[in-house]
Amino acid sequence: MAVDATTTGDRLPFHRLSTEGLGALARGDGDDAVVEELLGAERSRRLLLLRALDGGLPPHEELPVAYTEAWALLARVQRHAPDAFEHVLMSPGTGMWVSLAVRRLRGQVYEDAPLRVIVGHLAALAAAAGARAGLDFSITVPVRSGLVPLPTLGCAVLPETEQPEKEQWSTARVAGHGGRLRITAGHGEVEVAPGWDRRGPGWLPVRRVELGCGDHAKSLVLEELDPYRTFPRPSDPRPLSPAEAERWESLLARAWEVLRRDEPESARGMRRGLMSVAPTPARERFRPHSSTAGDAFGAVTASRPDDVAQLAATLVHEFQHTKLGGLMHLGPLLVPSSEDQPEELFYAPWRDDPRPLGGLLQGIYAFFGVTRFWRTHRHTADAAYAPLAHFEFALWRTQVWSTLNEVGGHQRLTPVGRRVLECLSERCASWMTDEVPAAELRLAEDVAQDHLARWRAHHLRPPAAAVEDAVQAWQRGDARPPATLAAEPELAPDTEVRFLDSAAVLARHRLSEPGGPWRHTAARYGADAGGVDGAEAADVLLACGDLAGARAACAARLTGKGAPVAAWVGLGRALSGDPAQAAASRLLLGFPERARAVQDALETATGRGADPVGLASWLARHPT
Repeated sequence: MAVDATTTGDRLPFHRLSTEGLGALARGDGDDAVVEELLGAERSRRLLLLRALDGGLPPHEELPVAYTEAWALLARVQRHAPDAFEHVLMSPGTGMWVSLAVRRLRGQVYEDAPLRVIVGHLAALAAAAGARAGLDFSITVPVRSGLVPLPTLGCAVLPETEQPEKEQWSTARVAGHGGRLRITAGHGEVEVAPGWDRRGPGWLPVRRVELGCGDHAKSLVLEELDPYRTFPRPSDPRPLSPAEAERWESLLARAWEVLRRDEPESARGMRRGLMSVAPTPARERFRPHSSTAGDAFGAVTASRPDDVAQLAATLVHEFQHTKLGGLMHLGPLLVPSSEDQPEELFYAPWRDDPRPLGGLLQGIYAFFGVTRFWRTHRHTADAAYAPLAHFEFALWRTQVWSTLNEVGGHQRLTPVGRRVLECLSERCASWMTDEVPAAELRLAEDVAQDHLARWRAHHLRPPAAAVEDAVQAWQRGDARPPATLAAEPELAPDTEVRFLDSAAVLARHRLSEPGGPWRHTAARYGADAGGVDGAEAADVLLACGDLAGARAACAARLTGKGAPVAAWVGLGRALSGDPAQAAASRLLLGFPERARAVQDALETATGRGADPVGLASWLARHPT
């Protein structure tokens, strides 16, 4: 990749990333200049997707409503008011829509709407662009369950009819004159005054938030209305209540100041490239959910955060995905895997499930940014928050570093992919010597070990023949298990497993509120009851430092029927405080799948399992 856009002969121009831009992205960085380069390529991509949409309609298919008129109106806007055209074209929802529409033409279905409604969304975009351009126009647009979304402007809510059931898919007429809009359908009508930013009867305007001031000001859409604000499936508008909107605006304003102080280069990139945040309901504490899509450059969906720092870290995380997605649109990081072999899957320390290499690279890049954020923020956070910030840095530094070492030299990496991982590894290596307070460092190490051990217990299986040999050896009273049990385990993904991060969540509770109510509520079922999903009573005892109590609780669970798989890991952590059981602890934390498999086989063969501590001690007698 080298400089700017190039044209060769009769070929279309193609984009080349500057040497400086590629270097910044390879290091995990990227300011406004780099983002501008990515946006230039994204603009071309969207225009090509629009061309693919127009050329991909089945020849005998009835054209969607106002399809021809939509193209004509967009052409008028582009001639007379190019800024208005660009605003609508580069809206994140436009990128998501056109990508899904082209996929629909190729047989991939992501929403229930009929093709005429999906492709007809072009008319809604044209109407929004025409209004922005101040043109006079009239065009028919789709109606979704009584709602008429006009992306970048707002959404009309048509008056209720006397019909017993509202038609899900219908049409409305949008007329623009002098900046004023009139939306009509059936016997209903909504009028919108010029400017479109004032709420009125039947009209919900797009909510814009102004962050910062002066040269550091940032305008952001708090996206509630565009059906293509969520990924990969569109969704109906979800207007925020006044209280919700006020809280989000406050959180975003404070998070922006944190980013400007602690992540100035990222903030410059976001100032240009972060365009919208689509709020979703709050989740369990310390388990926020957020997402981006490569097709919706500049958009983030995020659950309501617990605090400002968490939101700032989330924005860094998701904007890392955005930048890497933009880079991957210019050139692949991986060569395709062989079609005649199953795709290789890997351990991802931030996921419950095994991940393909492409997904793992996305995670590495995103959590590299998260690590970088916490590395700085732990020194600027309030004293009460600093222990949690130190823990986050230590945890993600460990997880990113171990994953980089796992895949850094993978044969499927392209030269660009290899350069990215090499640059990230070089920077992460320099962070490994950064000092972290001993208590937070040890807690992060324990949590990282716990997650990997739980993942192994759920997703790995020793060879079946070796497990059978081990059961027979146990029943005979052999001094040690067979050597075959140490053979490489097979990956057998457990598609039902969730909440492998329970130890991390409990650690965050402990650091935030050492004597808080979580000690008594965390093992309850459901976050509404103050519980931590996936946490057992033994996990809470471990988080509180009660190793003896945790040992008894884990042993009791593993002796009974239907014991949770993670109890083997909990037992390993509990035994770590007993020097006489050090080998058993190492076995359960390093190879818990062996204990699980042998115990399950014993229960199947005899109707009862072995004493879990005794079995772990026996399994540990073989060099591992």
